[in-house]
Amino acid sequence: MYGPADEMLYVGKSVRVRSRLLSYFRAPRGEKAWELIREATRIEWEDIPNEFAALVHEMKLIQKWRPRFNVRHKRKRIYAFVKVTAEPAPRVVPVTRVADDGALYYGPFPRVAALARTVRELSHVLGLRDCPGTTPIYFGDQLEIFRGGRPPRCIRADLRTCLAPCCGRPSAVDYASAVETAKRFLEGRASGPLRETQEKMRTAAVRMDFEYAALLRDRLERLERFQDDLVAFRGRVEDLTFVYRVPGFRGDDRIYLLRRGRILVDLSYPKGRTERARAAEAIEAAYGEPDTGPRGLAPDDAAEILLVAQWFRLNPRERRRTMKPERWLDERGPR
Repeated sequence: MYGPADEMLYVGKSVRVRSRLLSYFRAPRGEKAWELIREATRIEWEDIPNEFAALVHEMKLIQKWRPRFNVRHKRKRIYAFVKVTAEPAPRVVPVTRVADDGALYYGPFPRVAALARTVRELSHVLGLRDCPGTTPIYFGDQLEIFRGGRPPRCIRADLRTCLAPCCGRPSAVDYASAVETAKRFLEGRASGPLRETQEKMRTAAVRMDFEYAALLRDRLERLERFQDDLVAFRGRVEDLTFVYRVPGFRGDDRIYLLRRGRILVDLSYPKGRTERARAAEAIEAAYGEPDTGPRGLAPDDAAEILLVAQWFRLNPRERRRTMKPERWLDERGPR
C-alpha cells in the first residue's frame, strides 16, 4: 500500500487477497487498518507461488523500505558474532558484522548484550587478552637482545586473569593452546572452561569466600547456557543445507537451494528431461562453491537465516519435502 507521495506505507501477505483487503476497508474508525486505508492512495500486489517464499519476500521488502505501518521486521536489527581474531595473540571478541579478514566467526546470534558479557567471561576463564588490537605483544620465548622485564599493561595482568602476552609471560605455544581451547568451546567440543570454573568455585567455597563462589556459580551457568545455545544453533543452521521442494499455487511448484539457512537459488520444479538437466547444473554450481560459513554475511543475510530456521522449527513436517543435494541429483537428475 502506497501513500500520496508514493511512499510505501505497508507490506502484507495473504492467501486470500480479496478477503484480506475487504477486512481493511471494513475496519472501525480509529483502528490501525482504518488509518492505513485513509492514507493509502493505491494498492499493488504480486503473486508469490507459496507461503515460504512469501514470508521471506515480505521480510526483505519491509527491511528495504521500512513502511510506516509495519512493525515486524521493520527495526534494523543488529546481530552479533563471536570473532577469534587473526593476530599474533588472538582475542575472542563480540562483533556486529563479519569481514573478510582471515578471522574465525561463529554466529549469528540475536542477543548482542548477553553475548558480549559471556564472551568476556570466557576470555577471563582462559586468560585470553581483551585489550586493543594495537597492544604490542611479547611472548616469553621471543628472542630479545635487551630484556629488562616489561611491566603489565592492565589490571587483568596484575590480577593474573590474563596470560599477559603484553609483558612476555606466556610462550607463544601456551597462548595458542588457550586460543585453541576457546575455539573448541565455541564449536561445542570442549568443556575445559566449565571444569576450570567449577574448580575455582569449589576452592572459593572451601575457603569460605561465598561471595566469590556465587559469582563463579553465575558465570558457570552463563557459560553452560552459552555452550548449549552454540551447539543447538550450530546444529540447526548446519542442518539447513538441502534442496527444498514446495508445492505452489496452480501447479507452480518450486525448489529452493538452501545452504546453512540461506536461500542460494530459486528454481521452478523440473518436469522434463531438459529441465532436470538445467536444475542439476544449477544445483552442482550452487553447492560446488566453497562454504565460507558466516564470513561475509550481511545483516539481512543473518535475518534470513534466523527466519528460515524459525520456519522449519514451526513447521517440522516441511522437512519431509527436503533432500540432500547429492541424493536429489542421484534420484532426480537427468535420465
